[in-house]
Amino acid sequence: MHIVMVSGEYPPRWGGIGSVVFHLAGHLAARGHSITIITRAHKGKAPAQQGVTIIEVPWLKAPMAFTRSYAKNSLKALKHLNRLEAIDVIHIHLPLASFSRKEFRFMEENIAPVCSSLHGSWLGEKQGVIRAAKAKESATWRNPNDLAIRLTGTYYSKYERAGILESSICVSNSKSTLSEFENWYKPSDNFNCEVVLWGCDHKVFRPPNQDDEEEQLNHEKIRSSYDCGDEAALSYMAETKTPMMLAVGRLVARKGYMTLIRALPAILQEHPGARLVIVGRGHMKKRLLKNARKLGVEHAVFIRSSMSFEDLAQHFRSADLVVYPSYYEGQGLIPLESLASGTPVVTVNQPPLTEMIDHSVGDLFNSGDPIDLAKSVCRMLDAPEQRINKAKAGRERVLSQYTYEHNAEDFERIYASLLGNQAPNAL
Repeated sequence: MHIVMVSGEYPPRWGGIGSVVFHLAGHLAARGHSITIITRAHKGKAPAQQGVTIIEVPWLKAPMAFTRSYAKNSLKALKHLNRLEAIDVIHIHLPLASFSRKEFRFMEENIAPVCSSLHGSWLGEKQGVIRAAKAKESATWRNPNDLAIRLTGTYYSKYERAGILESSICVSNSKSTLSEFENWYKPSDNFNCEVVLWGCDHKVFRPPNQDDEEEQLNHEKIRSSYDCGDEAALSYMAETKTPMMLAVGRLVARKGYMTLIRALPAILQEHPGARLVIVGRGHMKKRLLKNARKLGVEHAVFIRSSMSFEDLAQHFRSADLVVYPSYYEGQGLIPLESLASGTPVVTVNQPPLTEMIDHSVGDLFNSGDPIDLAKSVCRMLDAPEQRINKAKAGRERVLSQYTYEHNAEDFERIYASLLGNQAPNAL
């Protein structure tokens, strides 16, 4: 099949959508399909993958509005491409591409059936921004993207509605996201949708290999650079007195980092050698460090704005615990990457995170509650033997349910169903 994916994110513009599209495309190409990616033009060269062609289109560099300009230019590219080489399936990754109902119908009638992936919603993003603002994570006006989502999320949600009403099939990345779309947009009784949770790259995100001398040296360098390198930590022993907590994601209000900083004094009271490493870009770095200084915990906080993919994978392996305090996610890939790396996860006690994380692989806390977050982290740090068991269970969970091999098989079946080769599985 010739499958064209319309994805607003693609390497080197990583992000959650970019990551899953990159890996799904590679696995489908390895299965013999021809894959074309239509993405936003950006600096940097995408990694080459055999059987995958990249088409970059211009876009308006403005919050939210870019989704509409990108969609219009993507449609032009689709029309041109289809004249050169017939397209079998169009796979659109919402919500970063805003097509109208008329445009969806044109694609369905004149080019190919459309499969729309629901990665989350603008209405959900808006609710997350509002919840984060109420919890005093950061004022909405401080970030143009947060402000745009809050002011225009409802307007742009009409393009999400167009996708679920006009696509041949929709594929949600969690039961929670599917429920959101059903509650907000009230699709018809014949709404055709499946749930396929995205996987992660279990070969890149993997447990430590202590027999690899170079990897061991990298681990020791990381732990020492963050002042959490006692002898036990350097040997990957869970009994370390200098545990390393890792948080990964954009430095924006809805990711919940201010709640994590507020929880740190209580964590350090029980575990004074603990250190927090945050990896992410965004507007909140100075405010997070300022608040850490105010709370007297600045010595225990390290914020890295960027690093290579391989370095990030080593950080997951080197950490004792990953904390994910987000206020809203369509699915959330960071917890899966952590589990695949053999590192347990502490996250919020709400969907969709609870579809992947439970007490067998980590711990849960009430969203926006720094006291409960601190208790959850301390429960994990107080029980090193349990952390070892949860780490093993987490890796097994990823391998059995959440891999890109699974995703490729699922989407190959879904694409085939659109071409009449088989019926999609019922929800």
